[in-house]
Amino acid sequence: MDSQTSKSSPASPASPSPRSFQVDLRGLVDLLSHHLYSSPKVYLRELLQNAVDAITARRAAEPDAPARVRLFTEPGALRVEDSGIGLTEADVHDLLATIGRSSKRAEGLQEARSEFLGQFGIGLLACFVVAERIRVVSRSARTPDAAPVEWTATDDGSYTVRTLPHDARPEPGTTVHLVARAGAAEWLAEDRVLALARDFGSLLPYDVRVGEEAVTDLPAPWDRPYPSPAARRVALGRHCHDLFGFTPLDAIELDVPLAGIRGVAYVLPSAVSPAQRAGHRVHLKGMLLTERAEQLLPDWAFFVRCVLDTDSLRPTASRESLYEDETLAAVREALGERLRAWLTGLAAGDPERLAAFLAVHHLGVKSLARHDREMLRTMLPWLPFETTDGRLSLEEFARRHRVVHFTRTVEEYRQVAPIASAQGVGVINGGYTYDSELVEALPSVRPGTVVAELDADTVTAHLDAVDPAVELALSGFLATARATLDPLGCDVVLRAFHPLSVPALHLDDRAARHEQARAQAEDEADDLWAGILGSLRGEAPRARLVLNHLSPLIRRIGSLGEPELIGTAVESLYGQALLMAQRPLRPTDSALLNRAFIGLLEWATNGEGDR
Repeated sequence: MDSQTSKSSPASPASPSPRSFQVDLRGLVDLLSHHLYSSPKVYLRELLQNAVDAITARRAAEPDAPARVRLFTEPGALRVEDSGIGLTEADVHDLLATIGRSSKRAEGLQEARSEFLGQFGIGLLACFVVAERIRVVSRSARTPDAAPVEWTATDDGSYTVRTLPHDARPEPGTTVHLVARAGAAEWLAEDRVLALARDFGSLLPYDVRVGEEAVTDLPAPWDRPYPSPAARRVALGRHCHDLFGFTPLDAIELDVPLAGIRGVAYVLPSAVSPAQRAGHRVHLKGMLLTERAEQLLPDWAFFVRCVLDTDSLRPTASRESLYEDETLAAVREALGERLRAWLTGLAAGDPERLAAFLAVHHLGVKSLARHDREMLRTMLPWLPFETTDGRLSLEEFARRHRVVHFTRTVEEYRQVAPIASAQGVGVINGGYTYDSELVEALPSVRPGTVVAELDADTVTAHLDAVDPAVELALSGFLATARATLDPLGCDVVLRAFHPLSVPALHLDDRAARHEQARAQAEDEADDLWAGILGSLRGEAPRARLVLNHLSPLIRRIGSLGEPELIGTAVESLYGQALLMAQRPLRPTDSALLNRAFIGLLEWATNGEGDR
């Protein structure tokens, strides 16, 4: 009604007075505990963070001010005392009672804000995740004459503020009292508080204790002096085991002064999948920020776990992960360079350690080398590849062979490896992750190297041709064999090659396999799709069954006089060649193997009966 009047009235009424949002604290606590924070344990980090920030603020004005944080536990309660800058009554009304306001924005503290851990003003509110009541008693160091002030709040959203006598807190600082909410008393138990305080605050720069137990453990393990490099490795290995649960292959120093980063990367002792996201421990100005930082290192560096301290990276609102920005991108690149330098150093001065590392993590180095030509050049003598000459590096293989042949799939390699090796043709199995890419990149770092993909034509060309007169004498046998395999999209050729134990070799390439798949789909499709697939039929090369004329078995089959028996024998040779190449069998191939096996059994039993 009023709204309609104001629209029709020629004179606009006065602007309505602004109103403040009403905050449902219970709902906000639920939001914090179930959506912003991963666990109730972060309440202790917030308490430590507030205490450390208060001390940092006080020391900005009083460099010699005491720097103490003390935590005391009682059944269902926790008390945290700090010697920080403290609050006045005005500060309490302005800061503690206003959601989203940060004490770091208070007058006189702005210049020190870069030194604070907290950036989002959530602060004490997070303590309601485990507490039903919070009581804060504080005295300001900036206003020594101000009386101590008490702020008490409950999880229903109400609070009270009152001043206290001067002797209620003689020294500047703040004391926070928590009373556990129902079901949360375990989070305030002494052993739990001590464990959480050590986990979050072991690298804090101030004296933090739970009762009489020290929390901080400085200097950090990577900054401590050790009597020898061996002693350092042992100490860091113990530190890694305590943090991550494994003994590392090696420890890599991480020192990026421009980004304010100090730490260590521990090399995993066993291989992991490149797709597995690594979790790294990141401390921000000594406070543990997260133990699951996934974006800290380049994707290829999945073979290490890091723990480091930084003063430059930006946390997200929950302060449990890192904010993706230009600084993080620069740090990621700098840490990647440090890992590259470590690998290069091993290659230059410690080949035994490098070999031990590559035996486990060659996949990670290959992933790096395919994009980094300098790393590929450095790792050429070390990266292992499966070849017909055994397990060799690309450098050693290229020295042995004028042409570096490779296959793109493991199946192709298994088809040709025994034959190519017997013919003196060197072949690299490029079917494993990254291998074919690295082989193709070889000429860019080793000028003059010739790299060629090995296909069916190349293999066939290296096999010895059979005398024309011999092939003419076997024309009837070859005609029957070709007619038998023609429906399968496979040609038959006769060659002489070693080893003699291989009677037949099945050769195809991707184009031939594509045509086979298209033909099979056409046979199984309805009329419409069969017409479409038929129009896609091309002149792609067909697969080949290469019969070995040097094999005694092939000679005996070639002398048979019964076309039906020859056909059954050729089907058996075809199936055996597929199995030897470890090729996946199509339904038609399986049916052929079954038919050939039954046919040979019938021929053998009939022949026995006739005899």
